[in-house]
Formats: sequence, structure tokens, C-alpha cells
Amino acid sequence: MAFLDSIFKDVGIDLGTANAVIYFKDRGIVVNEPSVVAMNAKTNHILAVGDDAKKMLGRTPAHISVVRPLVNGVVSDFEMTEEVLRHLLNRSKSHPIVSYRRAVLAIPNHLTEVEQKSVEDAALNAGCSKVYLVESPIVAALGAGLLIDAPAASVIVDIGGGTTDIAVISLGGTVIAKTLKVAGDRFNEDIIRFVRDEFHLAIGEPTAEFAKIAVGSAIPLDERMEVTIRGRDMSTGLPREIGIKNNHVRAAIAKSLRTIIDAVHETIEETPPELAGDALRQGITLCGGGALLRGLDHLLQKETGVPVRIADDPLLCVARGLGIIIDDFQSHRGLLDNPLKPLVINL
Repeated sequence: MAFLDSIFKDVGIDLGTANAVIYFKDRGIVVNEPSVVAMNAKTNHILAVGDDAKKMLGRTPAHISVVRPLVNGVVSDFEMTEEVLRHLLNRSKSHPIVSYRRAVLAIPNHLTEVEQKSVEDAALNAGCSKVYLVESPIVAALGAGLLIDAPAASVIVDIGGGTTDIAVISLGGTVIAKTLKVAGDRFNEDIIRFVRDEFHLAIGEPTAEFAKIAVGSAIPLDERMEVTIRGRDMSTGLPREIGIKNNHVRAAIAKSLRTIIDAVHETIEETPPELAGDALRQGITLCGGGALLRGLDHLLQKETGVPVRIADDPLLCVARGLGIIIDDFQSHRGLLDNPLKPLVINL
């Protein structure tokens, strides 16, 4: 049995809009790379996947396209998604004969059956024998250390690259959930638009993301932060650099942040009274890359009146939750979101 387990592996896959994270049973997290692929249109060959492909963003000739095959947590390019999965799974193999017995994939709430099927098919075609789906907020809460099986509210806000998932979880299931297409990528778009309008400078997504990480904040900061960014002057067409401050980034993303806060507010308002009382006692847990935005926890706590904490290592909460399921599959099988089969009664 030990020999078979060494060949047939169980794997957890967090196929996010921004990053793909893969967890192997007994090995832990083995892959954490951007969900980006670069393809040569002339030869129809994949040039790079992950970190190498992300370095090419905004720097390619006409015949090379760099794409993100997932948009807002949904497969927008099936073939490219399959290639990303296959490449990353093959890269993480410890031996060529290793194959994948079971794969557990985290998906956003409220995906249609067609969207769920596309994610499942991509994993099957990438080499997984059996695919199970689980709601991303549930697995994020599990990875953040929340007691999701208890008869009490666990409130999770997962701000990823393409979507923000907000959920109230109790007894191992989702009571109230909202999914917004406002998250890290929207913040980048906001910064690009702000820099273009205020400074007449055209910048790309990597530069906007750099500015967001370097000086971005949700609330005014005591320290003055500034970083230099470079782009193309829209008046002269020549290269130019400017200094962008934390208050600039805060002004750029303010509207998108307000959308997220309002959605959290609405979710709490719709929560049953007993669970709302639990939420006040246990608080809100922030995870995902967006949780690292300076002061976001303080802003959310001020706006909702509910204590807010940031999960340990928020970027990997979903992957850790998948690992908990993979390591003890039978105990957590009830969390999996596979379509129910018709009940058969033998008379």
C-alpha cells in the first residue's frame, strides 16, 4: 500500500486568477507560481508558464502573446488553463511514473455548472484521475484555522486577484456568501487609470502592481511613502518617471475598496441574528493577497464595528486548507461540492 501511495498521489490545486498553488500529500506546497502563460503564435508552442511568463508581460513582440487563462476565477481560455495545470503538475513530480489519483480544486462561490465543468475538465485533461471541487471560502477558512464545523459563525473575506469571496460559514457549510469581481486586478486597473489621468503617464499592469505593493494603503499612514515608477509620457511619447505617494494609490483604489466594504456590510446584514452575534464575538478573518494592503483590517473594523484579524500567511490560506482536506480526505469529504447523484431506493 505504501508503494502504491508513493506512485498515486493526491493533490490540492488552488487555481487562482493571479497564482496557482499546488499541494502534494505528504510533501506540502510544491508549486506557487503566477497563472500566466506565454505562447508563440508562429509556432503555436508554449514558451513559458508561471514566473518566466509573468516577466514577459508588456515586453513581447507581436507574435508572442502572454495571457492569463483565468479571469475573475473563471476559465476564459480552456486550452491555456489546461497547459498551465499540466506544466505545473509535471514540474512538481518527484518521479516520472508518479500519477495523480485525486485532485481537490478550490473554486469561487456561485460558479455555474458550465464554469464548474470547465475547471473540472481542465484538471482531468491535465492528468488527474478524479476531480473534486470545494468552495474557496470554506477551504480558506479551514486554512486560516477557523472552526468551520462548529455551530457558530466563521466570517471569512478572501481578497484574491480576480475575485473577493465573502462568506459566513457554520456547521461546515456556507450560510451567506457573496462573490465580487473586485479584487487585486481591479486595484491595478484603478492605479493605471489614476496615473494616466493625473500624471498623463501610461504604465502597464506590472508597474501598477509594484506601486500597489510598495506604497499602497487603505487608510492614511503616519509615515510618508513614495516610490518611483516609469512609463510613457502621453504628451510627448517619450519615457518619463514620476514619484507616486501612498495617498495617490489610496485615492486610486478608494472606490473599489468601498465596493468591498459595502459587500461585507450587506453580508453581515443578511446573516441570521444568532450568527451575527457570533460574528461580533469571533470577528472577521481577512485572507488572500488583498489582506496585505496596509490598514485594510483597521478600515474594515471601523466601517463594520466587528473585530478584524489578518490570517497567518494570508496568501496561502486556500492551499493550506486544501492540504488539510488532502491529508485527511475521508474526514473532510462532506465539504466537497460535487453534484448530487439521484437517490436510488431498492424496494
